[in-house]
Amino acid sequence: MSNESISAPDFTLPSTAGGEVTLSETLESGPTIVLVNRGYWCSFCAEQLGTYSEVAYDLWFNDGVDILPVVTSEREKLVEMRDRFDFDFQLLADPDGEVADQYSGTEQTSHGLTGVVGTYVIDGDGDIRYEQVADGLTDRTYGNWVRYFIRNDFEDPFGD
Repeated sequence: MSNESISAPDFTLPSTAGGEVTLSETLESGPTIVLVNRGYWCSFCAEQLGTYSEVAYDLWFNDGVDILPVVTSEREKLVEMRDRFDFDFQLLADPDGEVADQYSGTEQTSHGLTGVVGTYVIDGDGDIRYEQVADGLTDRTYGNWVRYFIRNDFEDPFGD
């Protein structure tokens, strides 16, 4: 395994809580999980985000980990999504896909421009320690696995 580290692109996006969130600021308190999602209408995205919502408070309280779900939808639609699914974190609006482009990329779909689903674990130094870009709609990394990964010093807890 190479020791080369890839720095995560910094970004600032509007949050469903109001105001803005900046990646580099969340990294000051510890690792951050960046999740790129397709849109407020995506049921597979909602399911994946639900698995992160279940571990969000535990990760934040015990490990200083922030979860930043970047969704290629307008903020107003994301407020509705957050409330409908009762997520335990805020969603970040990336309607033009500018941040998604810097991570997993974007694509044109029947819903317009959407992010390609991606999961990134970024350590406190801003280096990407885990990256998974979906091959298909249901190809996802879930929250509990990432919690184990972070607590296992950024090593696959179930791998070789």
